[in-house]
Amino acid sequence: MKGLVLLLGLAAVAALAVGGGDALQQPVVPAVFVLGDSTLDVGNNNHLPGEGVPRANTPFYGVDFPGGPKATGQFSNGYNIADFIASRVREKPFGLSGAQITELPHPQRSHQRRELASAGAGILDSTNAGDNIPLSKQVRYFASTKAEMEAAWGTHRVSAHLANSFLLGIGSNDMFQTKPKSTAEVAALYATLVSNYSTAITDLYGLGARKFGIINVGPVGCVPRVRVLNATGACNDALNLYAVGLAAAVKSALAGLAPKLPGFAYSLADSFAASQASFTDPQSVGFVSSDSACCGSGRLGAESLCMKNVTLCPNRDTYAFWDSVHPTQRAAELVAQGVFDGPTQLTTPINFKQLAHKRY
Repeated sequence: MKGLVLLLGLAAVAALAVGGGDALQQPVVPAVFVLGDSTLDVGNNNHLPGEGVPRANTPFYGVDFPGGPKATGQFSNGYNIADFIASRVREKPFGLSGAQITELPHPQRSHQRRELASAGAGILDSTNAGDNIPLSKQVRYFASTKAEMEAAWGTHRVSAHLANSFLLGIGSNDMFQTKPKSTAEVAALYATLVSNYSTAITDLYGLGARKFGIINVGPVGCVPRVRVLNATGACNDALNLYAVGLAAAVKSALAGLAPKLPGFAYSLADSFAASQASFTDPQSVGFVSSDSACCGSGRLGAESLCMKNVTLCPNRDTYAFWDSVHPTQRAAELVAQGVFDGPTQLTTPINFKQLAHKRY
């Protein structure tokens, strides 16, 4: 499973108001920073050296990108979940994808999204080590970004914006790569993951972040790449339970952090609840397939990578999965809709829309 993450893998979107504005329509969050994994990467991994680095810079990736096919480095047939969430918090049209970590914020580049996400990244530095930008390094990159912004605009202005800014999350790759063999090993791994995760959140808080939106680990055992290993094509329940345990640990950790960090606010999205209809009643959300990859070959479309010479489904909007692990553009849109202002059972203690509008 190297270099891949789940449909509904933990999204890491760090939204930052960086000045400027539309005189006719002031966005809730004028600019967006994104930390996370391949559900959010818009091409950062294209700039990393190494043959093992996961990249989505070849057809059929981006086949439905607006304006014509464009393999931007996003693991999707078009937009990803960060695009849809960013568009909602900014209350502006699309046109967000394509920024890399090498293009730091600049006073003349307001209303932009800045990407720190990296395909294959995990909470642990050891997850797919050497082939991605792990969470700890993404946080360090953001610290450098903040320093450049302060040099351009001044500390007071940047601090005021950061107080109304952040969404964060990651973790699915850690689930794929680590395979503890006993209850004690699982408990120890959860403790390490939650400790590292809490450290990243606390470090971002120390840099001025106050608002965090988190999409928790979802049903990693139901992606085509995992299903194809089962003779019946069923989900891997053990892997799903493993992810459920981490999600519960993260939920508990966030509740524990809240009273320790003055002004800390968050919205935690339940990926299992958000994706339930896709797997239990796919027709109800317009899918004809929730177990097979649209772009791939062999059984469940999961026996090869998504590339130009493989079979491509004719209607991507009817598939939950784009390739053997990642969601289609339509699936990503449904998730974003649900966590932004959907039913209360999908987010706690508030939804992403309420978080975006919260002011200090």
